[in-house]
Amino acid sequence: MSNGRPVARLVAPIVVRFVVSVGLMAVIAVTGVVLSTAAVGHLSDDLQPAVAANQDVLQDLTDVKGAVGDWARSGQPTYKDAYQQALSRLPGDMRAVARFAADDPELAALVAEQERAAQVWLDRYAEPRISDPGGPDTYQPKRFRIGARTFADFRAAQQLTSEAFDRRVERADTDASRLLKGTVISVVVVAVVAWWVTSLARKRLLEELSTPLLDLEGVVHALARNEPGARAENAGPREVRAVAAALNDLADAQARARAVEHRIQDELRILDTARDDFVSNVSHELRTPLTTISGYLEMVAEEFEGSLAPRHERMLAATRRNVSRLKLLIDDLLTLSRAEARATDLEAVDITGLTRDAVTDVRITAANRGIKIVVTAPEEALLVLADRAMLHRAFLNVLSNAVKFSRDGGQVEVELWRDDDRLAVQIRDHGIGIPASEVERLGTRFFRASNAVTNEIAGTGLGLRIVQTIVDKHAGDVLIESQEGRGTTVVVHLPLQSETAVTPPTVAPEPRVGADPEMTSH
Repeated sequence: MSNGRPVARLVAPIVVRFVVSVGLMAVIAVTGVVLSTAAVGHLSDDLQPAVAANQDVLQDLTDVKGAVGDWARSGQPTYKDAYQQALSRLPGDMRAVARFAADDPELAALVAEQERAAQVWLDRYAEPRISDPGGPDTYQPKRFRIGARTFADFRAAQQLTSEAFDRRVERADTDASRLLKGTVISVVVVAVVAWWVTSLARKRLLEELSTPLLDLEGVVHALARNEPGARAENAGPREVRAVAAALNDLADAQARARAVEHRIQDELRILDTARDDFVSNVSHELRTPLTTISGYLEMVAEEFEGSLAPRHERMLAATRRNVSRLKLLIDDLLTLSRAEARATDLEAVDITGLTRDAVTDVRITAANRGIKIVVTAPEEALLVLADRAMLHRAFLNVLSNAVKFSRDGGQVEVELWRDDDRLAVQIRDHGIGIPASEVERLGTRFFRASNAVTNEIAGTGLGLRIVQTIVDKHAGDVLIESQEGRGTTVVVHLPLQSETAVTPPTVAPEPRVGADPEMTSH
């Protein structure tokens, strides 16, 4: 077997049988699909529109009959208009039915009889009656009986035509179903036969090559278990030895790739550290001149209060507003940098109390706009292992934005509950919401929803990123649902800790961060 020919001889029957089987199944499947598609196309593109047109013919004549009856009873001119409108639709629907029935002698005869009956009713009753005066005193029993008889003849002809159409629809549906079932059965039969024939050749191949291939399989599993020293032996037929050599080369390449990967990871960590240091340093450096600018602006506002021209007052107000916005952006950048880089100081925290504290922090802002905050929470303590200050900041971000993007006089609902071994904190507002096309971009730095920008609602676009970073550090997740114009619902899940399983460390809580960050979702 060293020359490789026996292996080719063993593999060739399997390949031939497999190719023939696949080709046969493909031919059967394609043929069945083409025929089924043609049958379904005939049903949906030709037959069903013709059936609908035939029903429209009945509806047109029924509308004409109703307009004639209303004219006969009342004599009001509007019913003549209704008559003309219904009558104008009739020729087009009849042509659609006749066009389909042209190639079907039986159906063409029925359609022709239906058209004849319709024309008889129109000529003998509808047209004369609509042309004569109308009103309660114009009733003629003989003419009425003629109209009823001729319309009944039309209904009978239309019923026969509809039944003929129904038979063709049923036949077309049956043909399509039969073709599809036949295709599936044929493919399954060919697949079973191909499996049986291929299995015989496969058994013979395995008997000749099983030992060296099993050795190769063992090496592959060893490499998958991250055993870098595993290598295949140079044994078996030439083809198997070639595979073993390729596998060994691959293992060597993977070892080199791991070394490169570790080096890249180290460099990425260095880059992340440098980036965080850069953001922190720049933010700190910007704070000092911003504080100076803000102080001078306050001095200018106090010194020239009441003496500035309206134009200068607007310029001063715009400057103060943008300084505040820049300070908020710097604060959010520092908070995000700390949240991403710092090691959390964990302690047992009652989320119910922490959430109520965050609600208290935003109640004044909410009350100034008439917004009511409703809290629903269980009486029991819901403990998590958390960094109190960071988690407080996360909930404060969500609550502040729920209030910010609510309408005046609205309501914000806060609800806490157990969810198996986790707790859930849901904060729902009924404000401006988020456009559906922008929901996927949530969590992107500096992204703000278009409706928030349009409404000139201040923010930095970092709030949700801060929330997600903090919650991720607590092994939780954040779910957001929003509808534009109807509001936003944010649900934070955190793993619960039992009271007996946690001994809180005596660590002083960190100072709380400000309460006006902008969530990325807006």
